[in-house]
Formats: sequence, structure tokens, C-alpha cells
Amino acid sequence: MLELRNVTFGYKQKQPVLKNVSLSIGAGEFIAIAGRNGSGKTTVTRLLTALKKPNSGTVLLNGEDAAANTPADMARHIGYVFQNPDRQIFRDTVAHETAFGPEQLGFTPKEIEDAVTRALELTGLSDVAESYPPTLSRGQKQRLTIASALAMQPKMLILDEPTSGQDCCERQRLLELLTQLNSQGVAIILVTHDMEILARYPQRVVVMAEGEKVFEGTPRQLFSSSHPIAEWSLSYPTAVAIGQELFPDGSETVMSVDDLCQLLECELGGDR
Repeated sequence: MLELRNVTFGYKQKQPVLKNVSLSIGAGEFIAIAGRNGSGKTTVTRLLTALKKPNSGTVLLNGEDAAANTPADMARHIGYVFQNPDRQIFRDTVAHETAFGPEQLGFTPKEIEDAVTRALELTGLSDVAESYPPTLSRGQKQRLTIASALAMQPKMLILDEPTSGQDCCERQRLLELLTQLNSQGVAIILVTHDMEILARYPQRVVVMAEGEKVFEGTPRQLFSSSHPIAEWSLSYPTAVAIGQELFPDGSETVMSVDDLCQLLECELGGDR
């Protein structure tokens, strides 16, 4: 569906932020992009959405060169959710905010109404449709930005650190929403520093370091002992670290808290 092919980019020509990066994203995938601040991961998402253009290399959408595409063109296919929801919210009610994208894409009034209704239902915001967005909680604001993207009926959703600043309940609710959307065929590209999320949710992880793609594979492969994750400013999720202590020979790799509980139940004869 979307591809970077040998892309190099720099905000200044002689100081590349990305160096010869290739990445392919298929329909319906759930992918996480990780790496320290300044590694280039957010720049990757800006190139994917035409907010920036590569200095060299190619961005392809559905197999076609997207060089001439504007951010508005890409918005017909890709929804983008910023880390800080306040940067995206500017209308007087939740419903009006959600309607903005479909209006710009030329939806009919009935199509806009239907799209807004569905997006608010999916994100659990129907009961605050007439509320003033600045009065919402941080988690509700983040779900509003997702609703605004979903109302444009994209095939792909890119989210930059969407769980930052949220409490545990809001974080879990957001992740359940993303999982639900992915099960309905929406591709999810999640930029995150959260190792617990990285271990549990994506099918594939891409790690960026100093503008280069240094890893691409499954979460299980990433957290195997063969990869220098500390050098990439990553850490082991709690369950993985406990699994390594329990099985220092590497005979078991625990990938989530659920896996760990099941493993301990087996080891302790059913007593948790």
C-alpha cells in the first residue's frame, strides 16, 4: 500500500536526517516504529504523508510514485494523529471537529453526517458530540483526533506517541480502539517509546537509529538477546526482563504479561 524506497532526507541538504531508508507497509498491517529522539522516526511518518518530500529516493502509494501528491491527496488514504492533540483541534464542538476532514474532501452532507456518527461511535465519543473540545480529558482529545481522521475513511492510520500523557485506563482504551480498527482492516503505524506496547501489539517493529533503519522484524525477534537494543535506546519490557531472569539460557522468551502469567501458572502447578 505504501512504500519508502531508498529515501534520503535532510532539513538541511548536508545534514541528512534519514539515510537511504526503505520501508514497505501493506494493507491491514499493525507496525510500530521505535528509536530515541532524533532517530528519524517522526520524519519517516512526515514523508509517508507528504508533509515532507525526500531529497532522493521514492515514496510510492499503491505502487505509484507519490512525488506529486500533496498532504491533502495523501489524507484521502492516510489519517495522521499528532502526539499533542491540541495541535489538531480548533472547532467549537466535537461533532464539528470530526466533520472538518470530510468537508474538505467534498463529502455530501449526508455522507458527512454518517461519517461523523460512525467515527464518534467507534471512538466512544457519541455522548460528548456537542461538547467544547478544550474541556475534554487528554485521552478524549486523543480519541477525538482519531475520530477526525477516521471520518475521512482512511485505509491507514499513523499515530505519533498517542499514549503520552494518558493515565492507565485511557491508554488501555486507546490501544483497544487501535486493535479494533486494525481487525477491521485499517493499517496502523504507531510511533512509540513504550516497550510494553511494542512487545504486545504490533505484528512488525521498525527501529530507527541515527537516521537509518537498524532493525525490522517481529517483537519477539527484537527482544531476543542477539540485538543491541540498549545501543538503540530501547529497553526490555518488564515481562521480557523477568522471563530472561527465569530462563537465562534463553529457552523461553516471554513477550507479554499475559504470557508471563500463563508461564508462571504452568510452573507453579496452577497457583498464581
